[in-house]
Amino acid sequence: MIKYNLKCESGHEFESWFSDSKEFDKLNKKKMLECIYCSSKKINKSIMAPMISSPKNRDEQIEIIGNDYKNEKNKLLKLRRYIEKNFDYVGKDFSKKVREVYYDKKNKKAIYGTTTQDERQELADEGIDLLSIPWVNKDN
Repeated sequence: MIKYNLKCESGHEFESWFSDSKEFDKLNKKKMLECIYCSSKKINKSIMAPMISSPKNRDEQIEIIGNDYKNEKNKLLKLRRYIEKNFDYVGKDFSKKVREVYYDKKNKKAIYGTTTQDERQELADEGIDLLSIPWVNKDN
């Protein structure tokens, strides 16, 4: 069974249940649907929000999601620690410094920092690919 929000040509909105989505299409094509307010036969589906039912083992599902979140957060924290240990932080000078590293082929310096969207696009236009990672807060 599926429930649709329906709307007639006059703008009246109402709901109706159908055995499946094809059933609505079939009945509407045969003009067997009509507005409950004005009897108009010109009916369309309107935007609907899906209904979500929680599983019987909801607490277990929440625990699994929480554990997955913690695992992913721990991976990101491990990545952050690695970057902080092995890369030089250049802060807001990142765009300038990354160009220095990119165009000086002998320079193998690993850096990290921040850049604006515009600076990032300029770097991409120059062929400099960047990698963005979520910077997880250590304290939270």
